[in-house]
Amino acid sequence: MTTPAPPLTSSGTRLVVALPSGPRSPAAARRIAAGWLDTGGCARAADAVLIVSELVTNAVRHARGPCLLTLADHGGSLDIAVTDHSEDMPDVHRPAAGGRHGGFGLEIMRHLGDSLRVVPRIGGKTVHVSLRVHTPAHDSPRTP
Repeated sequence: MTTPAPPLTSSGTRLVVALPSGPRSPAAARRIAAGWLDTGGCARAADAVLIVSELVTNAVRHARGPCLLTLADHGGSLDIAVTDHSEDMPDVHRPAAGGRHGGFGLEIMRHLGDSLRVVPRIGGKTVHVSLRVHTPAHDSPRTP
């Protein structure tokens, strides 16, 4: 059984976790992200956890080797990023055709997130999804 390493970096505004390549990594990423987001009082934690799950699942499915999950709170916006070791770039602008090769994960991320971008690097890439979030402390009172 492979288990993720403890967070490489964790603070109130940033979490970085190395995840092994394996079928249990998406579930581990969901648990780790949910715990970190709940601690921070993220109002859209369920959406963020779903995005984390899709990003890590894609990395496990399409890339060889471990991946790196990074969550960064930018004061009202959450950057969810997964770095992997595949130089194959997903077509983030193509609508999901569905079928046995998948494609629905990117559609989910496009629907939930405010932006989706891929940053290539030598030996891999990082896929970022930006999600507007508001913690209870940031929400303004509603006016009638």
